[in-house]
Amino acid sequence: MAQATSRLYVPAFGAIYVAFHDYADAILRIVLGGVLIPHGCQKLFGLFGGTGFSGNAALFDRIGFTPGIFWGTLVGCTELIGGALLVLGLFTRFAAAAVLIFMLVAMKVTSARGFFWSNGGMEYSLLIGACALFFLIRGGGDYALDRAIGREI
Repeated sequence: MAQATSRLYVPAFGAIYVAFHDYADAILRIVLGGVLIPHGCQKLFGLFGGTGFSGNAALFDRIGFTPGIFWGTLVGCTELIGGALLVLGLFTRFAAAAVLIFMLVAMKVTSARGFFWSNGGMEYSLLIGACALFFLIRGGGDYALDRAIGREI
C-alpha cells in the first residue's frame, strides 16, 4: 500500500510554516507568560487598573479563599513569577504546573457563570490551563533557558 502524502490547503504558506515551525513552542510559551505577567502586576502592585495587594486580598476573602492575603499573594506570584519563568523558559515545568493548578481552581470558581469569559465564565481559564498543560508535558522547547543549561531536555 502506498504511503499517503499530505498537501497544504494553501501551498503558498508552506515556506512560512517551515520558517516558523521550530519556534512555535517558544512563541506560545512567551505569549502565555506575557499574558500572565500583567495579571500578576494587577494583583500585587495595582498596575494596569488592578486592585493591588490589599484589594486582591479582600477579593480572595470575599470569594472564600481565606486568608485572602495568603491566597491572593500566591495567585499574584504564580502569575507574575510563573509568567516570567515561562517567558524565559526557566523551570518551565514547575511554572506550568503552578499555572495549571491555579487555572483548575479558577475553572471551578468561574464555571458557575458558564463558559464564556465575557460573562465571567471559565473560557479564559480553560485556554490558559490547556497551554500550561502543554508545557507541563513537553517542557520549554529548544529555545528555553532550561535547554540552554542542560535541564529538562
